[in-house]
Amino acid sequence: MIKSHRCSKKNTPLACLVVIAIIAGHSAHAEDWPEWRGKDRKGVWNDVGTLDTFPVDGLKVIWESPINNGYSGPSVANGRVYATDYRSTEGRKGIERALSFSEATGELLWSVAWEANYAGLEYPYGPRATPTVDGDRVYTLGAMGMLNCINNKTGEILWTKDYVKDYGASLPTWGMAGAPIVDGKQLICLVGGSDNAKVVSFNKMTGEELWRAISSDWEPGYAPPIITESGEVRQLIIWHPSAVTSLDPKTGKTYWEQPFKIKAGLTVATPVISGDRLLVSAFYNGSRLYRLYPKKLEAELLWKGNSNSEIRTDGLHALITTPVIDGDYIYGIDSYGQFRCLDAKTGKRIWTTMEATIENARWACGFIVRHRDRYFINNDRGDLIIAKLSPAGYQEISRTQIIEPTTFSQRRREKGAVHWSHPAYANRHLITRNDKKIVRYSLEKK
Repeated sequence: MIKSHRCSKKNTPLACLVVIAIIAGHSAHAEDWPEWRGKDRKGVWNDVGTLDTFPVDGLKVIWESPINNGYSGPSVANGRVYATDYRSTEGRKGIERALSFSEATGELLWSVAWEANYAGLEYPYGPRATPTVDGDRVYTLGAMGMLNCINNKTGEILWTKDYVKDYGASLPTWGMAGAPIVDGKQLICLVGGSDNAKVVSFNKMTGEELWRAISSDWEPGYAPPIITESGEVRQLIIWHPSAVTSLDPKTGKTYWEQPFKIKAGLTVATPVISGDRLLVSAFYNGSRLYRLYPKKLEAELLWKGNSNSEIRTDGLHALITTPVIDGDYIYGIDSYGQFRCLDAKTGKRIWTTMEATIENARWACGFIVRHRDRYFINNDRGDLIIAKLSPAGYQEISRTQIIEPTTFSQRRREKGAVHWSHPAYANRHLITRNDKKIVRYSLEKK
């Protein structure tokens, strides 16, 4: 059962002034964060007029609003913030919701709720996928495979797909996590359905199936789809537990495929594109770097890690943290929280530090976002860090606490919990959430 609740008010002179102020704030020097890892899923934040270091007494809170459990990060577009959450009602049964807040004030504008049964799900603490915003619609995905297309102004459900009921999807161990991606008139989703429906394209307006691709002889994994241009065409990159596959985003036709068997189906970190290079990195199986040819539809393996152990690593074994490629170097967080630098040409490890994550613990992580010549890193202890990364080492510039870790972890942690939600960087502000509240902070330079 799906229920929608709209929290709207008639326009008033004050409301109009707020809208004008929001529009004025959306200049060429500030931008929204409309999907997973921001615009085009690149993990890049381009705003100017931002602070150089954090205030001694912490960042200024603009607003905070209550929210329930969830790993999913917020998205921001056109003056609104979108999020999903979960509340247990009886054992593993509960309610998932999609929420819309005012970006300026934090007022809850609408909420949409549906029943979810987390039986059999590891880490039953809420949705994983960041909402995807496109025009007047927002697409949300629940942990059990409930996909909703919602009118982002009114909260009206326009169409729904249930991956399990509609496509016979086999739920992966840690739930559905691959945020859908909009491409022109279609919405491309990591469904994991039977009858060669690991990936399905829907008409984004109606929900009609347009095409399906890739055998679902094994679970879909977790890495969201990305789109790049190479071989003189646009390519849809799907990293699933059997291979890295390139598809024609218009038809689902396979362009090329590089086999890569992943232990436990843990394709979690998003594939990274830098020029003609494509990087994937797995917790157990390590990293592989491919070259995409500029004139032909092929990919070549440049190098791969030689270790299949998350403990005896020889390169980078990422999990929750998506690595970055900066010039000829790769930066990422390894299986036990080690921040590492690799030579992108060879895969050889250059340095390792524990400064960013502090705690040597399994699945310790931090979300890395590039901002001009520096990086913002949100670790799972709830710290926000500004750092510069180079082959010479990790240089921390500033650090502040932004959110309390509240999500239970089966692994012992000094904080007693973890924070595994990717923040949104939008319009010179940061928006983050835990299992209790969603908060907007100012990152504007004074």
